[in-house]
Amino acid sequence: MNEHPTPRDRLPEALIEFYGLAPLPREGGRFRQTWAGPPRPDGRPAGTAIVMLLTAGPGDFCALHRLPTDEIWHFYTGDPLTLLLLSEGGGHAEGGGPSSGGAGRSARTVVLGPDVLGGQHVQFTVPAGTWMAAEVADGGAWTLFGCTMAPGFTFADYEHGDAAELTARFPQEAARIAALSRP
Repeated sequence: MNEHPTPRDRLPEALIEFYGLAPLPREGGRFRQTWAGPPRPDGRPAGTAIVMLLTAGPGDFCALHRLPTDEIWHFYTGDPLTLLLLSEGGGHAEGGGPSSGGAGRSARTVVLGPDVLGGQHVQFTVPAGTWMAAEVADGGAWTLFGCTMAPGFTFADYEHGDAAELTARFPQEAARIAALSRP
């Protein structure tokens, strides 16, 4: 452990304080909603945006979950972020890329980060109904990112992933599913 932390080492704590980030229930990480559009006739906000921070610390990841609408992820600063995407319908998330699975199921990894010419994304849309999880990429320490949805997010929309069920459907990703799941 570094006995003399650098300003970059202290930045996650400063960002938590600056943005007033709080733990995100069940999913994990620290977040704050930064925008909610006006309510629609169904009571949902027209759109929402959050800012979120993950570290490479033990247990600090976004657990597998899915949402009923597209979610746009935005990379802001820090180290790259790895997204695990599991699709039930065999459709492709934005950007193509390798997938695996059977019976119309696919699994892929997308990296959000600053190296866009090297294949990373500063913005990526996860299609509605896709199981997703995120963690700081190997070798990284922390990442600050955001997510935007329209119509906006409500906690009633959040479907928490079950590790056993997802492993049965995506056995080739069993180790990553176990690592990115919470009870």
